[in-house]
Amino acid sequence: MSREQILAAIDEEISKLQQVRKLLQGSGGKLAAGVSGRRVRAKRVLSPEARARIAAAQKRRWAKQKKEAAAK
Repeated sequence: MSREQILAAIDEEISKLQQVRKLLQGSGGKLAAGVSGRRVRAKRVLSPEARARIAAAQKRRWAKQKKEAAAK
């Protein structure tokens, strides 16, 4: 590989890196977070009825555990 070919390859790589830099700066950091692998999930929302069912089931589990502990 000649010196001119090496310099041309370096110039090509520099231009690619500059394009990537512009993309990252222009995205406001959104792309950078995606590149790092972090995912942001939306918070899950339960209905009041679902919360009540879950609470009732937990209370039944606690009552069962308390009853078993008292029997020992």
